[in-house]
Amino acid sequence: MKNFTYKSIILSVATVLLSNGCTNDFDTINANPNDPTQVKAQYLLTTGLESSIDRYWGHRNRFERINIDAAELYMQHLTRNIYSNEGDDYTVSVALTNNNWKGFFNDAQVNFQRIIAISSEGGLTPNSNYAGIALTMRSWVFMLLTDMYGPIPYSEAIKGTASEPIYSPKYDSMESIYAGLLNDLKLANEQLSLTGPAVAGDIMYQGDILKWKKFTNSLRLRIANRQAAKKPAESKAIFSEILGNPTVYPIFTSNADNAQLNCTTVLPSNNEWNQVMIQDGRTDWNISKTLADKMNALSDDRIKVYANPNKDGLYQGHPNGLPDNVATTYLATSSTIGSYFTDASAPEVIMTFAELNFILAEAAIDGDIVGDADMYFQKGVKASFEQYGLTPSAEFTSKLGSVSKEKILEQKWVALFGQGIEAWTEWRRTGFPIFPPADSRAVLNNNGILPTRFTYSTNEYSLNKVGIESGIKLLGGQDDMKTKLWWAEK
Repeated sequence: MKNFTYKSIILSVATVLLSNGCTNDFDTINANPNDPTQVKAQYLLTTGLESSIDRYWGHRNRFERINIDAAELYMQHLTRNIYSNEGDDYTVSVALTNNNWKGFFNDAQVNFQRIIAISSEGGLTPNSNYAGIALTMRSWVFMLLTDMYGPIPYSEAIKGTASEPIYSPKYDSMESIYAGLLNDLKLANEQLSLTGPAVAGDIMYQGDILKWKKFTNSLRLRIANRQAAKKPAESKAIFSEILGNPTVYPIFTSNADNAQLNCTTVLPSNNEWNQVMIQDGRTDWNISKTLADKMNALSDDRIKVYANPNKDGLYQGHPNGLPDNVATTYLATSSTIGSYFTDASAPEVIMTFAELNFILAEAAIDGDIVGDADMYFQKGVKASFEQYGLTPSAEFTSKLGSVSKEKILEQKWVALFGQGIEAWTEWRRTGFPIFPPADSRAVLNNNGILPTRFTYSTNEYSLNKVGIESGIKLLGGQDDMKTKLWWAEK
């Protein structure tokens, strides 16, 4: 569970270390016992995990909620009944994209990089397990950033306090970033040792190194799958290496391995959706008609977890993109978000056993691995139901039918409810699921095009002009929300 005892100390550390979206190489900092930058790895880990996962999942503050005020709306898991210009009509405020660029770099990566520096061999307090955990989490956050924005500072990022500091880091291509992340995750798996030193401050897996290894290798499979259409030979080799040696490369084997932050009922460690929707009383969101219609058509009982019934006992949504005066007319009939997800202790999820099986199902159907695509598909569906204590009904299974790539991606989309950023990335990569045409009353910006990326932080144009100009060239299009990213297959 979350532990914030030392949060104020760690935040003061982060303040000392900030420098634009590209901070440091900490191994050159002098060892001073009175310097707050010498905070132990366990405290940096707690804050790094909390800040990055909370931001990914929800974030309490307005103009910070990149998931529920953008991605979950784009993916038609959720819709708005008011303030449609905050995401549902494809409008994104500059503050939202700027704050998340800064937050993921400075609040998350600063802490993970500092752990790597002090915990690696030759560091102030060597501990390979801290180093491996931090390297895995740093890789996850870099993956989020490049998947949201495109080319980003990577090889020269977080080096603002190096002996030769870099305040204007270059932008790297997504292809090279993915190659770096795959290498880093392989290294992280090697560093994580079941017989190695213990770790504290781990509010995700409570120091269980085997679970960290499983997450590390499962995340590596996610990356290999995402780039498979662009680099098939390399991705096939990674699949073969990991799946061929489960002793060296363990992966998720059940929902007990899911990577998630287990929240509590004690403030301030509540689930972020609880803080926004229950504590702050925000009722802006309903279930999207697209999601509700799909789940109802399949007799999918997960709808009873994702949504609350309306006054007639039905699970219904309303269309995305409606102007406020139209959207508010659905308040009596459109289901609100299920109480499971707004409960104070609801987990904030970043990767699941269900997702892993959908990855393997897609890899099998594409020929990237030798295996039974339908078997993996069924395991993914079953695992998603079991997350919520459910079992797929015979009616649902019958309606679901035989496996296909479209069905794999569609069921993955359903299973990713709550993980809007990941669902958005998969839609942008594959074009699945195929969404129905926009409602005739919807008012959509971005020329009616569902956003393909976020625009870069405006601060980069003044603080790192050369870097961002090179990044736009690598992007291969305009710095807008219509340019497709490197892994796009359609």
